[in-house]
Amino acid sequence: MSISLGPGAEFDRIRAIAATLGARARGLGDDCALVELGAGTVALSVDASVDGVHFRRDWLAPREIGWRAAAGALSDLAAAGASARGVLVAITLPRDDPAELPAELMAGVGAVADSVGAAVWGGDLTAGPVLSLAVTVVGEASRPLRRGGASPGDRLWVSGTLGGARAALLAWLDGRDPDPGARARFARPEPRTGLGQWAAAAGATAAIDLSDGLAGDAGHLAAASGVRLVVELDRLPVGPGVAREAASAGEPPPTLAARGGEDYELLFTLPAEVEPTGAPVPLTAIGRVERGEGVRLVLEGTDVTLQSFDHFR
Repeated sequence: MSISLGPGAEFDRIRAIAATLGARARGLGDDCALVELGAGTVALSVDASVDGVHFRRDWLAPREIGWRAAAGALSDLAAAGASARGVLVAITLPRDDPAELPAELMAGVGAVADSVGAAVWGGDLTAGPVLSLAVTVVGEASRPLRRGGASPGDRLWVSGTLGGARAALLAWLDGRDPDPGARARFARPEPRTGLGQWAAAAGATAAIDLSDGLAGDAGHLAAASGVRLVVELDRLPVGPGVAREAASAGEPPPTLAARGGEDYELLFTLPAEVEPTGAPVPLTAIGRVERGEGVRLVLEGTDVTLQSFDHFR
């Protein structure tokens, strides 16, 4: 089986997995597995959050770790235009961790699940060398959204603001306290499930959630749709703390925002004639869909090349 993903070492490994599975796999390459069941579609996804990779325990409280881990998985349902029904969590933690830690982690999971109308359905608890949470989410979609489906002439939209989570990360790595707004974007991202359902009903043609960063995730949408995306970086809605961290790093705020992962906003396409009135969160038009392939990033009239997060680069 072959799947259409953007470039990167992580995605080369995923392509190899798909080729190995061949006909034993179905529907790989989207944010969720979409399974027709009766008259509807069930959406399922799983996401891992590992200490030292996705967070550090001296940065976040246990409830924030749980919230953030579950929010990342719930964001996949949002990208599929699905409602959230249930959450299951497999926790691995070192034996010498406090006995109350799993309950604190799950309090955060329960809080974010409740915020989108989902319940905690179960999970697993085991000991291991490092704290990690593997979160499985289940939802329903009446009109599922996929990464494929964008057409030349569509407009490209993004929700909320970008770069706040990266701004917090850069501050912590530099030994500084992050901007409070940036810290909130890192610690308590909001799954855009309501927006995903709104976008599906409004006629969105393709969608993806921004977990690895706009600069990289846009490539997956372009590859799946067989089109080229033109992104006007000057239009990006820049998040809290980004200007300060960009100045410290000596780069323009839009490029820092475009490279930043784990904002968990939605990137989606709409036909040009559709005006997104009544969306539940602020939206910004940041570009267009053209014939061709790949992603063209433009800043102040000049093409730029950016990389976003890749686990194996």
